[in-house]
Amino acid sequence: MKPAADNRTGDQAQGEQLDSRVIPVMREAVATVQMVCFGELKDKLADRFKDWEPTEFRRLVGAIINDIFGTPAPDGESVRFARKHQDTIEKELWALADNLPDLLPHLTDALRMQTLCDHEQGINSIPTLLRARTVGVLMEERPIPMP
Repeated sequence: MKPAADNRTGDQAQGEQLDSRVIPVMREAVATVQMVCFGELKDKLADRFKDWEPTEFRRLVGAIINDIFGTPAPDGESVRFARKHQDTIEKELWALADNLPDLLPHLTDALRMQTLCDHEQGINSIPTLLRARTVGVLMEERPIPMP
């Protein structure tokens, strides 16, 4: 059986196929940057939060990373933790640029890639970029990465 006719040109259809294969790769790259940032931030904040329980400290670092990427907490306990420690999370979010200056280019690229992927999937994540700019994490002068 022959496939149904498509009104798009062959290039458009192929471009959409390419996009569908590139988006998961870009999302994986964003997740990798999130994991690296988690590890680096955990190391950077360890001395200041040495009195915290290890589980609570990991939740704090995770909440900061979740906040900057605009990703919801994965479980109810993390949501409760984030609400309870909202002031601490906010303070550390504003200090992120000073705590991870070497990672700012990678954070910028990851946030922009996330926004591109979200746009392709009908999600508006511009507020996440604006928040990153507000707290000083987004390097606006950095060229936009293109797949």
